[in-house]
Amino acid sequence: MQVSLTTTSGLERRLEVAVPETEVKGEIEQRLKHISRTARLKGFRPGKAPLTVVRKQFGEQVHAEVVQDLMRSSFTQALTQEKLTPAGGSRIEPIAIGPGDGLKYAAIFEVLPEFQVKPFDALAIERPTSSVTDEDIDAMIESMRRQRPVFTAVERPAQDTDRVTIDFDGKIDGQPFEGGEGRDVPVVIGSRQSLPDLEAALKGVTAGEKKAVSLSFPADSPNKQIAGKTGELEVTVKQVEQHSLPEVDDEFCRAYGVEEGGLQALRDEVRKSMERELGEVIRNRVRGQVMDALYRENTFEVPRSMVDEQVQRLQVDAARRIGAKDASQVPPREVFEDQARRRAALGLLMGQIVQAQSIKVDRESVQTHLNDLVAQYPNPDEARRAYLQNADAMRQVESVVLENQVVDWIVDHAQVTDKPMTFKDLTGFGQNIESTQ
Repeated sequence: MQVSLTTTSGLERRLEVAVPETEVKGEIEQRLKHISRTARLKGFRPGKAPLTVVRKQFGEQVHAEVVQDLMRSSFTQALTQEKLTPAGGSRIEPIAIGPGDGLKYAAIFEVLPEFQVKPFDALAIERPTSSVTDEDIDAMIESMRRQRPVFTAVERPAQDTDRVTIDFDGKIDGQPFEGGEGRDVPVVIGSRQSLPDLEAALKGVTAGEKKAVSLSFPADSPNKQIAGKTGELEVTVKQVEQHSLPEVDDEFCRAYGVEEGGLQALRDEVRKSMERELGEVIRNRVRGQVMDALYRENTFEVPRSMVDEQVQRLQVDAARRIGAKDASQVPPREVFEDQARRRAALGLLMGQIVQAQSIKVDRESVQTHLNDLVAQYPNPDEARRAYLQNADAMRQVESVVLENQVVDWIVDHAQVTDKPMTFKDLTGFGQNIESTQ
């Protein structure tokens, strides 16, 4: 076998392989002889057909099979001989493959880049430090109270935060429209969950009142029949209820799954949940800094094929999120180029660190991560079985755990500065509430 290697550009290589005609012919003859022992051909007993007849019947098919098999095996041998590691698939260009020509072809592919990861002690990482305080728990329980408001019927005119229950019949240009009728519909004034015109019109109404309300429907309404138009609602106010927060009593605790222990047990559960969230936020912050530093400090050429693969994955994810129904709705590849190149580069970096430092997947950490995943399902035991029976899902779990181990290893060898922060600053807890007050 003759092998010729050339660099076409960057990481792309052209590998020409020539297999002697004698080897091709010998393999064909061996296979034809094997077929002749069992072949059932008209006019001959099984296994008694002459080799010339077998060759005429099966020669072209066997030649094609031999060429394909020798391409695969010789390509593998050539890669080993030249000490090459392809970054992805290869493009095969036949040069001579006809009967009597032997076998000669060219394989065009990219190789993995050669690089050395920069010293880790030069990486600067700022690690947030924080804890859950009693004040944080107080604020969380107050938020939980707001999630379960109590509404009590009142006789006075409706005001902000009141819930008004209405019946309505709507028309556009004097004609009813789809979705324009409602019965016993609750509207909380100031919640911004209904059309602004409707919430504004209900301020000051009382139970039993009838009122005509003019509405401007948004141009981006999913209901194309009303998008951008103005309609009229005939509204009947059935009830006005005052908003208040529930008492933090045993009933309130049970509503959040705490059957015994009352307020103290609820606070303990809230603390555990907040500490889990805090730990995850800190880990993600540190992980982000590690990845940013690795990518920033290590520059090398990334195989085009690996970038293309990441672009396709990002496009599929984007299509799934936006509910795209055909390829024309998928964002163009240019949108994802930078992100895809970063993903591919970090994958190569992490892989080299794993190999260089002999980092193995910690089985106990895999079980812990799996426990955290299945705990989110209504039936954790059933979810666990589904994961364990799905090899791809378990490989993904192991991949996440291995990446976490690499990040932890880098943090142990980098320049780490601890930065004290509050739970609110780290998690953004309460910001949405404050912005609406």
